[in-house]
Amino acid sequence: MSNLPSPEQVRAIISSRSSIFPAMYTDKPISKEVIDDLLENANWAPNHKKTEPWRFKVIRGAARQRLADFLGSTYKRLTPEASFSERKFKKLSTNPIKADTVIAICMQRDPAESLPEWEELAATAMAVQNLWLTATSHGLGGYWSSPGLITHLGPFLNLAEGERCLGLFYLAHHQSPALPRERGDINKKVEWMTE
Repeated sequence: MSNLPSPEQVRAIISSRSSIFPAMYTDKPISKEVIDDLLENANWAPNHKKTEPWRFKVIRGAARQRLADFLGSTYKRLTPEASFSERKFKKLSTNPIKADTVIAICMQRDPAESLPEWEELAATAMAVQNLWLTATSHGLGGYWSSPGLITHLGPFLNLAEGERCLGLFYLAHHQSPALPRERGDINKKVEWMTE
């Protein structure tokens, strides 16, 4: 057990995890070995009945431009002219190519429905937390984006029966300054029941 990180080290990683957006990304490449490390740690998320519902589609290289084109054209096709935002269109069309890697976060529902869907959603979110903390430990920036268009990504991602996309995780080296992190007082969120 001596090779385990200290509680202070664990807290340091958790409290330094932050959403880092594409405007701060650099073009320094991320090695495949680092991506593999993130995915391996994601795979150790806890989940009830060991259904392991998390699925990841790793989008790199030229596939990022295909994703950007798909998001932009889908937004343009589905958005009424009165609601169309050039800013949103540009963001959808460029963010994937600003990132070194985009990981589609997907969930494969247990075909037997042996547990409530919310438990598999929670397990997938825990897998993403493991991935995100590992990215932080490698000095990488990322964020979990959940645009309304994720419900239309099935054909692009070639989703299996019962699989759905829960968002896109953008990942890159970055030049973001260390920003102050804040959380409200935990004592206002906890009730101790001792008798």
